[in-house]
Amino acid sequence: MTPHFTPAVADSSKVPTPEPRRSMASRITDAILSVLALLGVVCIVATIAAFALNISLIMFKTGSMSPTIPTGSLAVVRQIPASDIEVGDVTTVSRGEGQLPVTHRVVSVTPVGDGTYSVEMKGDANDSPDAQPYEVSEVKKVLWHAPRLAYVVAAVSQPKYMAGITVAASFLVVWAFWPRKQQ
Repeated sequence: MTPHFTPAVADSSKVPTPEPRRSMASRITDAILSVLALLGVVCIVATIAAFALNISLIMFKTGSMSPTIPTGSLAVVRQIPASDIEVGDVTTVSRGEGQLPVTHRVVSVTPVGDGTYSVEMKGDANDSPDAQPYEVSEVKKVLWHAPRLAYVVAAVSQPKYMAGITVAASFLVVWAFWPRKQQ
């Protein structure tokens, strides 16, 4: 009697199949899309944080706070109650109907009543305090600033650049979702 020989058959489900090699262009495309997606997430989180924390941006058009905050700086400000103001804070206060707000350093804070405070302020580049104290119940406190960034924001805010950014973003969205051939 001769032994019966059965050849072993490999289980094809356990054999690793090599993934097709991706082209350099495909990897670069994926990297660009990942960076853009990350920037989108950062923008969404920043927008939500701005609303939740009552944060906004202001631009410095004069040099009254130089050299600390030069002309053309962009600052992140947070609205706070006047009771939280401390001497030395750089704050933005409204000057009244039809006038631009002023951003200077607080030199004194005096309670007036009913949550209102009299705030005396002075620009770092000025020799004397502002002509009159400001009576406020809330102010915007400068949290952070970046020199020359206001010029960039002002330039990009022009309609022709906003239109270009919108067209470019639309193109990127269409490009990202355009059907591709499977390789």
